[in-house]
Amino acid sequence: MKKIKIIIILLLLFSVTNAQQDAMFTHYMYNTQWVNPAYAGTREALTITGINRSQWVGYDGAPVDQSFTMNMPIAQNKAGIGLSILNDKIGPAKNTLLALDFSYHVRLDRKSKLSFGLKGLIDFYRNNMALLNVSQQNDAAFAQNINQISNNLGAGLYYHHDRFYIGISTPRLIEYKAQSGMVQEKRHFYFITGALFPMNDDIIFKPTLFLKETMGAPIQADLTGSFVIKSKYNVGLMYRTGDALGILLGYSVSEKLYLGYSFDWSVMNTTGKYNSGSHEIMFRYDIKMNLKPRSNSNYKLYEKF
Repeated sequence: MKKIKIIIILLLLFSVTNAQQDAMFTHYMYNTQWVNPAYAGTREALTITGINRSQWVGYDGAPVDQSFTMNMPIAQNKAGIGLSILNDKIGPAKNTLLALDFSYHVRLDRKSKLSFGLKGLIDFYRNNMALLNVSQQNDAAFAQNINQISNNLGAGLYYHHDRFYIGISTPRLIEYKAQSGMVQEKRHFYFITGALFPMNDDIIFKPTLFLKETMGAPIQADLTGSFVIKSKYNVGLMYRTGDALGILLGYSVSEKLYLGYSFDWSVMNTTGKYNSGSHEIMFRYDIKMNLKPRSNSNYKLYEKF
């Protein structure tokens, strides 16, 4: 009974106006395309990325999320296109989001560009209240299932340099309410930035910052510091304000394939008492493309953002 009450509270936290509703990923720096459509095509390769997150392991009804993106440059590297798919499940509620991304790149100099992006989105939302095991049968509050399909638009700006990037975006510009009025989707704004600092011939330091802002909710920040060692290994630490600490590990199997794992634990709030932490696995696969002109970068493809 106690678990049922906790699940209901969690559902409300993820559904009401004051909640931040978009799925979170510790590997946010590898999920930039979903956050910002202007990222599409900036790696000058056909890039395929997948992330699976199991949040609050051991907690009934805890969030489980998958992200899949692919993008590539077009028009001689002057633009980019991409596909984004995001699955988000918490308790009886499921969201599947399908998006097409387009970006246009303006070259500023040999090593930097400014990109403008648009995202067209279809959102499939389902909430099966019958899956909840409630103590009071025929409760009107849990009698109506929700099935809704909605369209949305997103936009973003993304500046990327050989050693630095910064972007601001919103994946969903339009706010809407579900059929029952119980769920209201709020507009989210994202700010993301990162840099590369070579420390010597074998080690590169990669700090990144991810800010999430929603009307009526506190700004949340993810701050990560990673070290790329001998162009093969990646070790990093993450701090999420008001929530979690985490560790990230990665390995470049080849110049094309990168594999990553992360673990984070909610040590800044009470949820950490009821679960065994959150796990993520991810992969990124790059297929180089013969583009002219290419950026004049000193970094290998798997070292870049």
